Amino acid sequence: MSLVLVLIVAFGGALLTYLLGKISQRVRDFLAVFISLVLAVIIACLYGKSGEKTFYYGFLGLNLVLRLNMLSWFFAVTIAVVGALSIIFSLSYIRTREKTDFYFLEMGLVNAAMLGIVLAGDLLSFYIFWEIMSWSAFLLISYNRGPALAAGMKYIIMSIIGSVCFLVGMLSCYVSFDTLTISQIASAVGSASSGYILFILTVFGIAFGIKNAVLPFHTWLPDAHSEAPAPFSAVLSGILIKMGTYGFLLVFYVIVGLKLFLGLGSGLFSFHSMLCLLGAVTIIIPTFIAMLQTDAKRLLAWSTVGQAGYIILAIAFGTNLALAGGIFHFFNHALFKALLFFAVGAVEFRTQTRDLDSLGGLAKKMPVVFIATLVGICALIGVPLTSGFVSKWLIYKTLILEGSPFLAFFALAGTWGTILYSYKLTHNVFLGQLPEKHKTVEKAPFSMQLPLVVLSVAILLFGIFPGIPLQVINAIGSSFGFESLNVGLWGITSETGALNTVNIFAAVLAAAGLVWLVFRSTAKSVPVAQEDSYAAGANTPVDKYHYTADFYNPLHRMIKPFLRDVMDEFYYWIASLVRSLAGGVRRIYSGDVGNYVMYIILFLSLLLFVQMKWKVW
Repeated sequence: MSLVLVLIVAFGGALLTYLLGKISQRVRDFLAVFISLVLAVIIACLYGKSGEKTFYYGFLGLNLVLRLNMLSWFFAVTIAVVGALSIIFSLSYIRTREKTDFYFLEMGLVNAAMLGIVLAGDLLSFYIFWEIMSWSAFLLISYNRGPALAAGMKYIIMSIIGSVCFLVGMLSCYVSFDTLTISQIASAVGSASSGYILFILTVFGIAFGIKNAVLPFHTWLPDAHSEAPAPFSAVLSGILIKMGTYGFLLVFYVIVGLKLFLGLGSGLFSFHSMLCLLGAVTIIIPTFIAMLQTDAKRLLAWSTVGQAGYIILAIAFGTNLALAGGIFHFFNHALFKALLFFAVGAVEFRTQTRDLDSLGGLAKKMPVVFIATLVGICALIGVPLTSGFVSKWLIYKTLILEGSPFLAFFALAGTWGTILYSYKLTHNVFLGQLPEKHKTVEKAPFSMQLPLVVLSVAILLFGIFPGIPLQVINAIGSSFGFESLNVGLWGITSETGALNTVNIFAAVLAAAGLVWLVFRSTAKSVPVAQEDSYAAGANTPVDKYHYTADFYNPLHRMIKPFLRDVMDEFYYWIASLVRSLAGGVRRIYSGDVGNYVMYIILFLSLLLFVQMKWKVW
């Protein structure tokens, strides 16, 4: 099946959805869902196929190429599935908003552009699709206007910086190798100097690091997540920022290659070791900042930055087990973070708030959303029988066996922080007492519950049968030059032991039965008045009935001086400096003819002065 057809269906479907929306909202909704499902089916049918095809001859004197391999297929199928679920979730979420036709157009364009990125076989095609994705995402982030416009501007400015870096790297490759086709660059890069390879890795690394929200390029992401519509937040966190991950894999292991990538520098100062340290820092700082958030989407946004650190740490570590863990964690993060953003979006849709201190007790009102959130949280933490456990287990095992206790400690500390903010999110939204103002809250619509159920089932399925995605991931690693792993349906077997989810499943069932017996033997809970709730001996704030309201305030007061986002302040300082400079330059254009005459006289005087000095010399 032609890859060109995939892009025609994706881009053409987005445009057709917009046009039909002017005629009928029902037809538009049906077509949007239908196109997204068709794309998922088409891409799924491409499993196991590979090839490279020029789809446009002579664009700016260059050929545009599409190619398919196991890496691009794995990313493409994840994009298609999460994209389809986000479209389904949007049916109810966006129905009462303004400019819904525009919303579905941009969602379609974002998904189509991401497919174009992972299917691109040359850097120019990659860049074109990258820009379509970036600008469509900007329009979706800014969709709600107001503060969303500022968040969108922050995102697009950072994206432009990344695009410029990518453009510099692309032009440099063309000058050096006389081609932009990825396979040809990969064949020729071996003859380049180590300094030039380091330059390529740096400029592309900045471009992909900004999109991946890796420290110190993370500052756009919390604001963007907070202000974007919830269905797009799921795409933004689950898939769009992972285009940076795809870019890293493409440059590190396809263009530069395994040996050259791991051979740059030595010891702690090698390129991949520095990236591992950057990934470790990216795990720790955002994870503990997430603990202090009271906005549910902002908490998940900081969580996304922290989880991106695990992925960067793993794929930069440079072993077959670490790479498998990193790519699997990309896949898992797409599932559980999309699930959690959908869940928070469903709660916001019914309660009109994301304030964690103003919610509580929604478990009985929204049981499907509650159970889905538990599944997503367990996968985020890495609880056994969820897919998140497998990917984190692979990362932990690699760091411990390869003698990297410092990195292993950072990874484990990140999980401890994840448990803390995950408990806060779950308890403050679903447990505790239900506020009076939410007594009449209804269940989420079916179009919102369906994506939650699908993602929850996928997380449990791939947690019990991790061999299904690991077979694909193992093929990707082998194509990069790594030694093949011994992958079975239930896990991975190696010389140091086996991951067998059957045994884990039995142990979890036994533990669950024991916990159930303990709870059955204890006294039943007694209802009390909502005001009869205390936090550390003090009354909870008004209209905030659960004991975790403002729970971290004492800790927040102690560490507040250290919580400044230095990089964010640095970027704002640069922005104010540029603005002042531009304001000074603007004064030159006063509109006064006399001033312009004076500028000409001064310029001529300067030329005369230079000419006189030149003759003297």
